[in-house]
Amino acid sequence: MRVLEVRRPAGGVLQAYDGGPTGRSDELAVFWHGGTPNTGAPPEPLRADAAVLGIRLIGADRPGYGGSTRDPEASIADVVPDVLAVADALGVARFAVLGHSGGGPRVLACAALAGPWVRAAVAVSSPAPPDAGGLDRFAGMAPGIVAEQRAAVAGRAPLLELIERDEFDERAFTEADRAALAGPWSWFGPDVAAAVRNGPDAQADDLLAAARPWGFDVGGVAAPVLVVHGADDRMVPAAHGAWLAERLPAGELRSVPGAGHISVLDESTALLRELRRRAG
Repeated sequence: MRVLEVRRPAGGVLQAYDGGPTGRSDELAVFWHGGTPNTGAPPEPLRADAAVLGIRLIGADRPGYGGSTRDPEASIADVVPDVLAVADALGVARFAVLGHSGGGPRVLACAALAGPWVRAAVAVSSPAPPDAGGLDRFAGMAPGIVAEQRAAVAGRAPLLELIERDEFDERAFTEADRAALAGPWSWFGPDVAAAVRNGPDAQADDLLAAARPWGFDVGGVAAPVLVVHGADDRMVPAAHGAWLAERLPAGELRSVPGAGHISVLDESTALLRELRRRAG
């Protein structure tokens, strides 16, 4: 995985990642959007399958994470010029987008605002926007995650105070999640550490951005989007995925029985195949 620096259109730099050209004439570039907090490095468990499928995995640290310049006011929609800057630097004309958790809203932003460049879109374990009418967003959510979400609404100071206490609610993970984290998705541990190496501010920025208006209307996303959600997710309950799929004009919901927030990624090889199929 090649690491490079790309000038950010809004100022500063982005640390970007490139799995490299596959050499196939039918190569599909897939831009990975990680969760909160994660770097933009495409997950190691995806890389071998991506190579077999002729998929070029790319990504970038969101502002403040890893090696990217912090931007406390960046919105969800602001990811789009960043993605296009990385694609341009790599000579990628069109690409698919795949994101997990906090990366899900960024997938939707790309589908909404970068339509001509986006060949296919899959959002996994994505939250619904803060103004999601008719959704009880906390139903089925682990208490510690509820507290984090409420702190984000209250503002930066209470959110940072909560993050700095570092009291993750283990009830957010199902047994299937724990098994995934002990197995191939143990990749998350060092990746999270790399994301927050500069302190908790970037994680707070990310959560605050998700709690503010996203900068686009989910109901106006014309591009087809596959919404994938674990039926047993306790971090972002499955009702969020259902809400999104119902309101995306070309949305499709795939609910994964028995899967939680992390273990749903056990479906990732199938999702890469699905992206290739949808990209045409």
